[in-house]
Amino acid sequence: MNPRLAIACVLGLAGLLLPLGLVTSWQGQAHARLLEAEASEAADATPTVATAAEADEQYCTPQLRTILRRVLTSCGLIGGSGRGCQPVEARSVATMQGEDFNALFLPMQGRGGILQFDQASSDLDASDLQLIDRVFADRRGASYFFVVSRASPEGSTELNRELSRARAEAVMGHLRQTFHDPELDQQVGLLWLGEEYAQLDPTFCEWERSGEAGACEPADLNRSAFVAWIDCRL
Repeated sequence: MNPRLAIACVLGLAGLLLPLGLVTSWQGQAHARLLEAEASEAADATPTVATAAEADEQYCTPQLRTILRRVLTSCGLIGGSGRGCQPVEARSVATMQGEDFNALFLPMQGRGGILQFDQASSDLDASDLQLIDRVFADRRGASYFFVVSRASPEGSTELNRELSRARAEAVMGHLRQTFHDPELDQQVGLLWLGEEYAQLDPTFCEWERSGEAGACEPADLNRSAFVAWIDCRL
């Protein structure tokens, strides 16, 4: 073959293949960018779940934060070895009158509920379980779930202290059985107050309550356990 003709053929073939190679390369790059864009859009479309660092409600006053740190430390959630606080400990930890202690929790009405027990009982009925499950499932990024149980004044102080403790532990037992969460011990704070400290007043009748919600005498209201997630950064 004529050398000049051979060179011309090679150059012609190269001229045909080069655009084809460029097109293939551009197609590959475009496909990669498309996949990247779709992945980015999918990530942007994924709902963002609030974390404890982001959750911080208006009721999180400096005073409430201080009380929470003391309670969490003393009641076994932060660096403590025990599980729960009894009345004398709770009063000492809070360093305030019962009415002031309760007032700190009033703004949490939309995040909590009050379980009402029968007299001298720590048994949870169907309405109690339903309220616990609803409140606990509504976490919204909070870190700590509080169970604050009480007893009405009938019976001895010691009996009511133990009764309120049994009510708090009944709630904890249900949470363990239902949610199987390995972090429960780091999430749930128990305070049992008996009849000795921070009895609830009729202001709390407006909260969602289990049992006979229409009955809201002081005795009914304090045969109870208050449950709520708390959304404060500590």
